[in-house]
This record gives sequence, structure tokens and C-alpha cells, in this order.
Amino acid sequence: QVQLVESGGGLVQAGGSLRLSCAASGSIVSIPSMDWYRQAPGKQRELVAAISSGGNAGYADSVKGRFTISRDNAKNTVYLQMNSLKPEDTAVYYCYAIVISSRSFRELSYWGQGTQVTVSS
Repeated sequence: QVQLVESGGGLVQAGGSLRLSCAASGSIVSIPSMDWYRQAPGKQRELVAAISSGGNAGYADSVKGRFTISRDNAKNTVYLQMNSLKPEDTAVYYCYAIVISSRSFRELSYWGQGTQVTVSS
């Protein structure tokens, strides 16, 4: 079993910054991909940023130049640095990971519990 625990959400004014963290623990051999998604009220969940174990990263157009995803493979942790936040960034942010399980050696996917980010205007 693998757990993803997120932290770092909160309330911030427009133009401010927040840093989200997501730590994976459990029966892990490796984590090929760690991603951040978000879901605003009444909207579908959308991919915000993704990063491979080798550090290749990709971003949604709406956050390019403002958000930076990074990871610490030794700690099985992914980060999302969010700068120049806008009210439209308000959402629940979810961590998602594709994990090679040490029990089955299969690729399995997991979601974190989500962390609320609220940006006031």
C-alpha cells in the first residue's frame, strides 16, 4: 500500500505565493511520474503539472511561467511552487503518482487527499 500526503495549501492574496508538497510512503520501488491536478468548484479535475523521475516536467498553459514542479527522489516527494497566484487558481490541489510497487512490481496509481488553495482578489 502507498500513501500520498499533501501539505502547504491555504489562503493567499492575488499575486502571492504558496508551495505545495506531496510525500509518498509505503511499498515503493520507484515512482516514474508525480503530478499535480486541481479541481475548482463545478469544474472537472485538470492536470496542472507533471514531472518524471528524471526531472522532465510539463505544465498546463494556464500556469506556465508561474508554477514550478520539482521532486526529491530520495524523499519520494514532489513540490509545486506557485507564484503570481490568481483568483482563478483557487481549487483543491491533488497529488497523483504512478508507483512501482515493491509487493507486485506492477505500476499502480494513487491520489492524495487534496489540499485547498484559495486566492483572494
